[in-house]
Amino acid sequence: VALKNVEAMAALPYREIGGFMVRLRSAEGLGARALELQILTAMRPGAVAAARWTEFDFVANTWTIPGDRMKSRLGREAAREHVVPLSAPALDLLKRLDRNDDRLFPGVRGASLTTAAMLKATRAVNPNIDAHGFRSTFRDWCADCTAYPRDLAEQALAHALKDKTEAAYLRTKMVEKRRALMADWGIRCAQPDPNGATVTTIRSNSR
Repeated sequence: VALKNVEAMAALPYREIGGFMVRLRSAEGLGARALELQILTAMRPGAVAAARWTEFDFVANTWTIPGDRMKSRLGREAAREHVVPLSAPALDLLKRLDRNDDRLFPGVRGASLTTAAMLKATRAVNPNIDAHGFRSTFRDWCADCTAYPRDLAEQALAHALKDKTEAAYLRTKMVEKRRALMADWGIRCAQPDPNGATVTTIRSNSR
């Protein structure tokens, strides 16, 4: 059986996320702000680029991404909505954005910002990194530096359980437990880097 070709992407090691965020926050443009929100929420670039203000609840401090924008192995029609608890840094970022449009990140001719703009913002800070790779940065940090359960980290990334029986019975979104996880991630993103920058290569189908 022939193996599928797997595209390699570069992800920033979590030890260097603080320095990256300092440089990113000094950059101008919606692409940089969208990338900042993507990192703080650990969501996919496409979900962030198409975000609308109506999806945000500033009483519960959550972002609910509709199912039709969530990735699923069974196709978009089978995907469920995903609730993201918003950390203090994410909320601060949202408060700084203009609300002149129903989209957080409006593009041209009434469309949303493209993910290419987020990749451009990534490469402006570090030309060797892929924007999607920040999900692996988050996941590696969860595994190496926290005591949060694996299932909680996977839920934060909106990864479906491989065990279909378990997935059928697991209805909870674990929002409050994930709120603590995302708060800790926000704190980690504000910490200075202890070492110089390096790049870790990951497999694109593993995150």
